[in-house]
Amino acid sequence: MTNINSEKLSSARFTEATDAFVEEFTASVLFDKRMAEQDIQGSIAHATMLCSIDILTTDECTAIIDGLTQIAAEIANGEFVWSIKQEDVHMNIEARLTDLIGIAGKKLHTGRSRNDQVATDIRLYLRSEIQQIGMQLRRLQAAIVNLAEQHVDTIMPGFTHLQVAQPITFGHHLMAWFEMLSRDHERLQDCLKRVNVMPLGAAALAGTSYPIDRHLTSELLGFSHPSANSLDSVSDRDFAIEFTAVASLIMMHLSRFSEELILWSSAQFDFIDMPDAFCTGSSIMPQKKNPDVPELVRGKSGRVTGHLIALLMLMKSQPLAYNKDNQEDKEPIFDTVDTLINCLRAYADMIPHIKAKKDMMYQSAKQGFATATDLADYLVRKGLPFRDAHEIVGLAVRLGIASKRDLSDLTIVEFQRFSPLISDDVYDILTLEGSVAARKHIGGTAPETVRKAIEHAKKILKI
Repeated sequence: MTNINSEKLSSARFTEATDAFVEEFTASVLFDKRMAEQDIQGSIAHATMLCSIDILTTDECTAIIDGLTQIAAEIANGEFVWSIKQEDVHMNIEARLTDLIGIAGKKLHTGRSRNDQVATDIRLYLRSEIQQIGMQLRRLQAAIVNLAEQHVDTIMPGFTHLQVAQPITFGHHLMAWFEMLSRDHERLQDCLKRVNVMPLGAAALAGTSYPIDRHLTSELLGFSHPSANSLDSVSDRDFAIEFTAVASLIMMHLSRFSEELILWSSAQFDFIDMPDAFCTGSSIMPQKKNPDVPELVRGKSGRVTGHLIALLMLMKSQPLAYNKDNQEDKEPIFDTVDTLINCLRAYADMIPHIKAKKDMMYQSAKQGFATATDLADYLVRKGLPFRDAHEIVGLAVRLGIASKRDLSDLTIVEFQRFSPLISDDVYDILTLEGSVAARKHIGGTAPETVRKAIEHAKKILKI
């Protein structure tokens, strides 16, 4: 009987020891041990399936499951000793299992490879984390909806090119954030469909000669179905790239939120007051209140996008099937998950404590001739072609700029110099309140429309 080196389960092929540096350089256990729970979960399902096809006896299967359960407890309690010599999470657990239960532990790897094992572990891990991310997304959306409900009537300027464009409500602006996150949630759930496919049973690349029951294993692990091609099963990382792309979009949205919060909290805008608990001061300037959380989230968006590019570059030139390159997939995935969850949590905790400065928002909305489009629409309703109305309003704005007055401050005599169609009723539509109230179609900024959007959002969120 061949004497297997107990320190390294895959060492029998070699006639000399692995160089110490190479051993450390190629090992992944220092980071892939994070998937220990999923590795044990997959091994229990695999052992159960092997028992069902009589590869393992009932006693052997029971011993394996009991041993794996003990290992899970050791890991949870911080008692498990991880070894670089065993390279990765899979070999570490299998070596410990063999120590605990003897020869039955060596039978667990029958009909599988570390190639399909790691692909299964990553999918199980991501499936679990996607559910957690989805929960944090919904928590943030609920915080946004609750804040929007408080500010359905709070008027602020809407911007294009960062210039005052038209008046809107703060509630309407916040509900735009909600819609962005809703698309993110949909993408996340759609991504989950492709994550939730089971590669176990593909073995190294060609499947196995044992009469395995992949449908049983898939059912035991809660996958939707087994993967269809063994070569693709072990080499596919599309699902990880897709997840990181979704994460990058979420982080891009959070970064946009951050930029607006940073601007709004500045002395130049002064639209909001950021909660002290999410800001810091300066080591030299005692008056400073820095919006650190939004700034960090804005910065971390680049980190996650970087992981997306790293995974794309990792896979772009790989021939089928598995290659050692794929060991580099885990750290970007893990860090993407951690970064995304932490950023969503920070935002969900922060949003409820943001205070809007209604007067400052209102006064800012009165600048920049925000109701100019309303005046053009008024003239169109009086029968004037829009292009002519546009030119007339431009002339009125020019007068306002020259005399340093808003459109609502011009006299009726001055208005009628530009068009006799303008009468005293023009002042009804030149108010900020009249402007926002007029936009009551679906998707508009009118308070009554925003209330309907909020009610619809509450039904989606079940709050």
